[in-house]
Amino acid sequence: MKKIVNILIIILICLNFSFGEKAAAITVNKVIADSGINKSAVSVSVKDVETGKVIFELNEKQPMIPASTLKLITFSAAYDTLGEDYEFKTSLYKTKNNELILKLGADPYLKTGELNDLIKEAKAKNIIEPKAFFIDDSILDNNEWGEGWQWDDDLNPLMPKFSSYNLDGNMLSVVINPNAKGSPATIYTTKFYPTTFMNLVVTDAPDKVTFIRQNHISPDMITVEGSVSKTITEKIPVNNPKRYFILRLEEAIRNEKIEFYDKFKQKKLPKDNIYLVKEIKHTLPIARHDIITNSSNFVAETVYKIAGGKFANDTGSQENSLKMFNEFCKKEGLDASDIRVVDGSGTSKNNIMTADFMTSFLINRTKKDHFKELKNALPTPGEGTLSTRMLYFKDNLRAKTGTLSDVSCLAGYITTRNGKLYAFDIMINDPKTKNADKKTLEEHILRAIHSSY
Repeated sequence: MKKIVNILIIILICLNFSFGEKAAAITVNKVIADSGINKSAVSVSVKDVETGKVIFELNEKQPMIPASTLKLITFSAAYDTLGEDYEFKTSLYKTKNNELILKLGADPYLKTGELNDLIKEAKAKNIIEPKAFFIDDSILDNNEWGEGWQWDDDLNPLMPKFSSYNLDGNMLSVVINPNAKGSPATIYTTKFYPTTFMNLVVTDAPDKVTFIRQNHISPDMITVEGSVSKTITEKIPVNNPKRYFILRLEEAIRNEKIEFYDKFKQKKLPKDNIYLVKEIKHTLPIARHDIITNSSNFVAETVYKIAGGKFANDTGSQENSLKMFNEFCKKEGLDASDIRVVDGSGTSKNNIMTADFMTSFLINRTKKDHFKELKNALPTPGEGTLSTRMLYFKDNLRAKTGTLSDVSCLAGYITTRNGKLYAFDIMINDPKTKNADKKTLEEHILRAIHSSY
């Protein structure tokens, strides 16, 4: 009799759990239905991190645009390839023939002041009349933008070009000063760069300016419109990172009065008969914060392409990075047959992801040595790209955002009221609704999961 009672209790528990799951699923589905967003434009996958069990899914195998949530996967592949101890290096060498060779590392954190330090050290070591000055830029190829990026968005400060010649974030600071009310403002750059400004800014409130570049007319002419009542500084991407870098290098050489007036030539660093003058280094872990927490496209693209070069033992390129990515997925046991990756940042709408793939990846990461670092880099409400969002969840949410025109995504980990840890991915690809409505739906889905499961 006792055995029968125990069996009945177990059956009732299972039935309650099953009914509870169904009720929770109904709640999530109702949230989506009430949002007014077409259900076919929403893809959701939620899985138990501990067991891998599917908790909720909707269109989970439907290919969607992942936007910046892609950075979770591309950075993990790059980090796996480069290793914890990888350093971005910019190194100045001298040959036995009194030649200087600058070995570039595509360092996304290199600043003009550090470039100056390299030249100062050359002078300190009495290298004041080099016979030649070579630059080894072979770490990355010459493609400075990603596939499918919007050509007319090249003044977007969130999308600077990236190359071997990365310097100052490849951004140019533009200062706009007011004058007498109603008169034209004054515009200038903090560092010399050959740019002509068509100044249509007047001195008046409000303080708002717009930059417009028409590349088909002149890539070095920028129209500035708007008004200012106080001095403001704006950053815009340089249209030619190599030119900007060379200008700063020439300035450094002139400032130190080093006797070199010839052109810089390209040459790979030889293995022998050289010695190191000075080296500038920055570590890879700082990139994790910028890519995952702050969603920097510039750093993400640079790191992804550098890793592709290391994987192939060749120049970094999208082709080599894709080979690296596919090998990473193979090693991790992830089926990448239904996805497409064309850049490292998720900026391109040619990237394709499924919610099922993302949650499988997220669960896979929890079993790796560096999971804690990755999870901690994911912003919690009040941090990074979640600085003003999802505050309801406090420390129960760690998530990567993704936003493009017509696209909003969110992927990461959520702890429910019952203490369960779930991996989730929400992708909304809908051109008919406002971005704010998509983000509201993301939060409502997570609230339903948090409270119902």
